[in-house]
Formats: sequence, structure tokens, C-alpha cells
Amino acid sequence: MPAKAAPKKNLSALKKTRQDEKRKERNQSVKTALRTHAKSVEAAVASKSKEEADAQLKKTISMLDKAATKGVIHRNTAARKVSRLTKKVNGAFSGEAKE
Repeated sequence: MPAKAAPKKNLSALKKTRQDEKRKERNQSVKTALRTHAKSVEAAVASKSKEEADAQLKKTISMLDKAATKGVIHRNTAARKVSRLTKKVNGAFSGEAKE
């Protein structure tokens, strides 16, 4: 595999590189937070806590929508993840009696 390319010389390429690095760090932190919140929804479902699961689901859906709006993830990816998490929460508590 070839070594890293030589560093860029012109100002616009240097600026683009700086911007790319900032975006990469920001996007990584957002994606990590999304994964963490998705796991917290699944943990709430596993612990049979409907209120906690609903609260975590609401927060996670908000984060997914915001990430899609900002362009961190594709909107279809966000919609798919929302759908799957909602299905898990609703499926886990569908057998309970309505209050």
C-alpha cells in the first residue's frame, strides 16, 4: 500500500483539509452519541421499564432527526433506525394491559 500523499501546498487545499478534520470529529461524536442512546433504549426495553423506554426513545428519535437534518447521517438511515427502535419498544410492551 502506498504511503500517505504529500501534504497539500495551496491555501484552499489546506483550508479544506482543516474543515474536513473538524467535520470528521464532530460527526464521529454525534454518531457515537446516537449509538449510545440507541443502546439505552434497548436496555430500557430489556429491563421492562415502559416509562424509561418511552423517554429514551423520544430523546433518541430527536437526536436521529437532528443528525439527519445536519447531514451527519442520511435521512433514510435515520428513518430506518427510528422505525426499528419504535418497533422494539412497541413490541415489548404490546401485551401489557392498557391503563
